[in-house]
Amino acid sequence: MTASMTREEVKERVREAADIVQIIGESVSLKRQGNTYRGPCPFHNGKDRNFTIWPKTGYYKCFVCHEQGDVFSFLQKRLGMDFPTALKTVAERSGIDLPRTDPRGQSSPDPREVLWGTLATAADHFTSVLWSDPAAEQARAYLASRGIDRDTADRFGLGYAADGEKVLSHLRNLGLEDARLTEVGLRTPGDDDRKPGPRFWHRLMIPIHDAAGHIVGFGGRTLGTGKPKYLNSPDSPIFGKSKLLYGFHAAKLAMRREAKVILVEGYFDLIRVVATGIDYAVASMGTALTEAQAQLLVRYTRQVMIAYDSDRPGLEATFRSADVLLEHGVRVRVVTFPPGDDPDSFVAKHSRADFEALLDQALDVFDRKVQLAERGGWFADLSKKRRAIDKLLPTIRVTADPITQQLYVGRLAEASGVSADVLWREIGVTAPDQGPVQRAIPPRASRSSPRPQPRLIPGLNAEREFVQYLLAARALLEPVASRVEVSMLRDEASRAIYTALRSCGPDATLEELTRNLQPEEIALVQEMQAKGTMGANPAQAVEHCIAALRERELKEQSREIDKKMKYATDAEKNNLMHEKTRLRDAMRVESSKRRRGAP
Repeated sequence: MTASMTREEVKERVREAADIVQIIGESVSLKRQGNTYRGPCPFHNGKDRNFTIWPKTGYYKCFVCHEQGDVFSFLQKRLGMDFPTALKTVAERSGIDLPRTDPRGQSSPDPREVLWGTLATAADHFTSVLWSDPAAEQARAYLASRGIDRDTADRFGLGYAADGEKVLSHLRNLGLEDARLTEVGLRTPGDDDRKPGPRFWHRLMIPIHDAAGHIVGFGGRTLGTGKPKYLNSPDSPIFGKSKLLYGFHAAKLAMRREAKVILVEGYFDLIRVVATGIDYAVASMGTALTEAQAQLLVRYTRQVMIAYDSDRPGLEATFRSADVLLEHGVRVRVVTFPPGDDPDSFVAKHSRADFEALLDQALDVFDRKVQLAERGGWFADLSKKRRAIDKLLPTIRVTADPITQQLYVGRLAEASGVSADVLWREIGVTAPDQGPVQRAIPPRASRSSPRPQPRLIPGLNAEREFVQYLLAARALLEPVASRVEVSMLRDEASRAIYTALRSCGPDATLEELTRNLQPEEIALVQEMQAKGTMGANPAQAVEHCIAALRERELKEQSREIDKKMKYATDAEKNNLMHEKTRLRDAMRVESSKRRRGAP
């Protein structure tokens, strides 16, 4: 930002770069609705979602108290800032550097402006060479071979560095000194074994921008046999590869709009995807995601679809990046490409619709890990199973979102057959008392270690009521026991009491029934007996509960079919669809029984 800009120009530049949703969202609970975000108004302490933000325009308004404005007025009215403080705050949050003022109150330029200007000048030269210099014919042919036309190349500012010495000579003729060219990484500083000289020779040049849109470095792709294949600018006062994401400056508003981002590896992966019209993609520039890059992403979205190569190195980079994101509470999904393809090659051969279909089929990263372990037979052998669990537990440990963490434990318990409680202990975390996951049944605990009791197991009420009515009407036990296996109950306490009923028989005394139960299970028996039948017909109520338990099992089987469907052949899909239809019909029957039998 230049010192000659007026105050209004500075304000507008900062306002356009600001993420108003993130800044206001720190003090207002916002929920996305279409192209807007809504929440309770902080100005009149409203309860309904009458406070609306339009991210594209950068304005907010409450339709009750009619308070409205932009990000600056929000900070001024809500936090009591004066305008200069609000401007500075928003600029810092948006990666914008304001003109400095000297002691006399006059503006002085940001010292980085000369560095940004130097790289912008170099970028213009590289672009000019690419399209006008005969020496760049190989570069033009290379772009044509990859299906990249001039409009696309210009959109991304692609250029060519032919003769490195000529590049430096051209920039010197424009008044740029060697010291500055060295500072921005266009000229190597030299050492005992090598003289100072140009960094880039015979390379296709890809400008890299910071979050505010300044060119801060380059990625140079060799067109011959030179090594390395990609050569990046060195670290400088304005460039740090591990802190930047290629294409982020252009994608950040689209990421907010779509509430997700596609993360690819390389420059041309990004260029190819964005050229199709999908504008919410960024690239990690050939490396697994860093902590600083993850922090950039979570400012704008909590859902990341990783679209790295699907070969072994690509999967390893995918899983390393995913663990970094999971630490920030991000939902991570993995896009799987056909063998031999990456985003660049896939989009080159297929349509945007085909690529979006792959995005729709993206699996949660933990599901993808479990899937690979299952396909490799890692859960079929005891020694392999132990190693598979050891490889999967670190992902669960780093997962910051507690619900996602519980879901992952439940998924691993299901795949491995190991009790969820054992897995929690292995992770080093006390099993949560509540959670929406279905947890595996652990071995009987010793009398000195009470069992944790999950409160939100799907179908918990049906299980508790089932046992309660059997306690009240023991005559129903014998015909019911042949129809309801102990394994149909997931709640530990309900399962223990039902096991005791089956073992002791309908004529058992309370003392005999509770002899091997834990204290909390005995207390539950007493509570159930106090409730009795609650005026309901016990036989009818038991049928209602059994129907609910069966309906739960059928739904779980249907969800398993949905998972298999993603990877099935056409013939397998046909069989799976028939099975799903059968399950759906069976669910209707059980649902009807449940409604008729409701106490």
